[in-house]
Amino acid sequence: MSEFDKRQEGFEKKYALDEEQKFKAEARRNRLLGLWAAEKLGITGDAATAYAKEVVAADFEEAGDADVLRKITADFAAKSVAVTEQAIRAKMSELLAVAAAEVKAGK
Repeated sequence: MSEFDKRQEGFEKKYALDEEQKFKAEARRNRLLGLWAAEKLGITGDAATAYAKEVVAADFEEAGDADVLRKITADFAAKSVAVTEQAIRAKMSELLAVAAAEVKAGK
């Protein structure tokens, strides 16, 4: 194997690892976001955990964060919880940083 091939293989492995960590961080962010939203909705205990899983599952509907945002916004509207879309987006950004740090730390 030439030096070039070794370098290319290294880059491919790093890319795969980065993508895996990104996926894990987004899934963890969605779980944390679901728990936060559950608290706002007055959901506690096992029901809050189940709701967080629904939020994680919502992310698989389409690429990007729009599906998660749409679910939480609709749930807030149905329960008359006054949280703006902008506030939800800000919480998503905040929790993504937390989740990424946790994934990198191996938690």
